This record gives sequence, C-alpha cells and structure tokens, in this order.
Amino acid sequence: MEIKISARHGHLSEAHQTFIREKAQKLLHLFQRLTMIEVTVDLSDDLNKSVEFLVSAEHKHDFVARETHADLMAAVDLVEAKLEQQLRRYKEKIQDHRRRPPTGQVAGAPSPDETEQ
Repeated sequence: MEIKISARHGHLSEAHQTFIREKAQKLLHLFQRLTMIEVTVDLSDDLNKSVEFLVSAEHKHDFVARETHADLMAAVDLVEAKLEQQLRRYKEKIQDHRRRPPTGQVAGAPSPDETEQ
C-alpha cells in the first residue's frame, strides 16, 4: 500500500508526517484491500487546518473524508474516525452473511462425536 502526504500553503514537520502515516496504517488493519491513501493537508488558514484523506481500495472503490479543526492532530483523528466508519460499513456490505453448514457437516460426513466411538 502506498501513502502519499502533501501539504498546501505550508510545510509539514517530520513529526506530523509520521503521525499521519501511522494513522493511515491503522486503516490497513481494518481493511486489507486498500491500495493507496492520499493525504492532503491545507495550512492556508492560521485558525483552522483542513485535512483530506482519499483512500482507494480494490475494484475501484474510493473513500473520501475531510475535516477542519484548529489543531492538525485533532483533524487527522477526526478524519480517521470518519474513514473507519466508512470502511466498516463497506466491509459489512460486501461480506457474505448467508447461513451455510460448516465444512465438517457437508455431504453426510461424520461429526466429531461419531468418530470417537
């Protein structure tokens, strides 16, 4: 997975870039099929910093979250929370919830209790 971090109207310190990269890596633990995360930080306004995450997943699925806050770290946390919710909903939607018998009970296979006797 590739993580791109860019800043508009200013420069991000190495500590901020590391923090953003760690938050982006947490999204990968939630959903394994992410291919790229693009982070754009807008520092044009001294009072509010704007953070935008563009997350691309397999099969052309994209997730977008934006947040504005006075503290850059807080804005990144809020964006991550939004993306976690989007990814959880998407993951729940694509999962197969049909009830199927476990593989041990297919085609008349003996249950574990029957094999012990």
